[in-house]
Amino acid sequence: MAMYQMQHEKNDTEINMASCSRAQVISLYRMLMKESKKFSSYNYRTYALRRVKDGFRENLHVDNPKTLDMLINQARENLVVIKRQVSIGHLYSSQRTVVEREPHL
Repeated sequence: MAMYQMQHEKNDTEINMASCSRAQVISLYRMLMKESKKFSSYNYRTYALRRVKDGFRENLHVDNPKTLDMLINQARENLVVIKRQVSIGHLYSSQRTVVEREPHL
């Protein structure tokens, strides 16, 4: 009975870790997308959004916990970089591109 209980607790822990990791990944994805939308430059903004989507889509089926931890840490570092670049981008004004301009009616 004790062996069954230990095995059952282990499975519960794995499920909790998986759901925690899933929640972390979803939260990190949302933060990256939200921060990427703050780029003032259209080109940087669309590039960052595309890279975030592609990066998460590319690693959708990663099951290895070590690989998952490495990817989560990498995404956190990228979030810091994006935040820094967004603040730097707001310090310098630039002209809006043709794509960003509102149509004159």
